[in-house]
Amino acid sequence: MKKLPLIGLLCLGLLLANCGQERDTTFLITPDSVGKLYRTSTAAQLDSIYVLDSIVRDSARLRLGKPSKKIKIYERGGTHLLTLTLNADSVPKIENVRIYDPRFVTDKGVGLSSTFKDIKKHYTIHKIITSLNNVVIFPKENDMYFTIDKEELPPSLRYTTSTNIEAVQIPDDSRIKYLMVGWE
Repeated sequence: MKKLPLIGLLCLGLLLANCGQERDTTFLITPDSVGKLYRTSTAAQLDSIYVLDSIVRDSARLRLGKPSKKIKIYERGGTHLLTLTLNADSVPKIENVRIYDPRFVTDKGVGLSSTFKDIKKHYTIHKIITSLNNVVIFPKENDMYFTIDKEELPPSLRYTTSTNIEAVQIPDDSRIKYLMVGWE
């Protein structure tokens, strides 16, 4: 009988210990961050943010004395994590982030391994834009957008650019081709 209160206290202690732990945000996409990168991060801070990773800048532009417009971030093992596009301000900031690594997911669990069904389940769709080879989906109240290859669509929708494609026409099992975050 004396073991029951001891087990209860042990369980309570474990529960409280786990509640105090912070969530790992290394691969989390939120409205203001993509992993370790924040909306307010500048190009000058990238070396300190990704000190354990590899940063690849456009060496041809650097030789011409111009700043890199695109910067690629790789994990030490060689996995391409992100490609960053900088704005042209006097203090360059991140304008767009293209996510390459499927470990990056939104705070609602949507990432490159997700489908259109997951997008519809977790986000309200604001707008869908049709291009030559892709369909771009913009969720409401969010700076990210998802691209789905037209090859994922029914044949009647694949080969036209003039047709506005609506959400009901996109199959639920359509896979995400690109995941981008635009901070303007």
